[in-house]
Amino acid sequence: MLKNYKSFDLLEEYLSYLTVIKGRSINTVIEYRTDVLMFFEFLCNKRNIVREKYDLSMIDSAFIGSVTLNDMYAFISHCQTENKASAGTRARKIVSIRQFWKYLKNKARVIDNNVAEDLETPKIPKRIPKYLTLEESVRLLIASEFSARNHCIITIFLNCALRLSELTSLDVGQVSSDTLQVIGKGNKERKIFLTSATKKALENWLKEREQIPTSTTALFITKQGNRMTGRSVQDVVKRCIKLANLEHKNISVHKLRHTAATLMYQYGKVDIRSLQQILGHESIATTEIYTHIDESQLRTAVNSNPLSGMYGNVMKG
Repeated sequence: MLKNYKSFDLLEEYLSYLTVIKGRSINTVIEYRTDVLMFFEFLCNKRNIVREKYDLSMIDSAFIGSVTLNDMYAFISHCQTENKASAGTRARKIVSIRQFWKYLKNKARVIDNNVAEDLETPKIPKRIPKYLTLEESVRLLIASEFSARNHCIITIFLNCALRLSELTSLDVGQVSSDTLQVIGKGNKERKIFLTSATKKALENWLKEREQIPTSTTALFITKQGNRMTGRSVQDVVKRCIKLANLEHKNISVHKLRHTAATLMYQYGKVDIRSLQQILGHESIATTEIYTHIDESQLRTAVNSNPLSGMYGNVMKG
């Protein structure tokens, strides 16, 4: 419904700034737009402002200057009680409001006092990412071997931890003998070194790709020679999951990224900073979700202490 809203100039200028200057992705910009529009829709209703439906064009610097910190907390409370928004969703809306007010003061210079600076975020419980075990990952790889292209897609997800958008945007020219040049969020480029399994999978797929007439430079293409879309790649993953008899795991493409990161951390003992670089995370805090350790590992770690079994012997001595 929010896409039908008539926005206001200061917001559209801010969204252009995010796109052109900050290089934010279209999905990120849409999220910011949605959150800010929801906030001002709430304020207009709270203040009983008469207007046409979906019209927020009357919002100007004077209106913005009248917004208080209490207004912001009232909106977040409304999201929690009326919209049943999770802590994570509420935190995102707070970030959207904060960033917009920061722009209004520091860039647009239409306000002197940034009341959003004191807007606190709710505590968000750390969620342990869902992922495949090593044995399940092997089953998925084996199940994908019926197709060189599909096997290459699954191999890259499980070895390189790419996002779906990163994989579908790959061009042949981004593949070298030893690395992938990946364009991630915010158009940031990063280099990922190829494992021997990934090299072999790419070699087999590129040979087959040469036999398909196409004018696109896309690395992964359909039988008709078109670049694969996110939906078509998701369909490939779902098919391979079904063949591997892993449907009960409710596996998404993003879970394959979680799997790759988790296996790197658990089996490769990868430094957290290195893992951050591989995954293309802007914040180390995002990467730290992969440092999760289950209870059995904790028990083993504690019991590995050479003093763990000495209580009885010491007391007898």
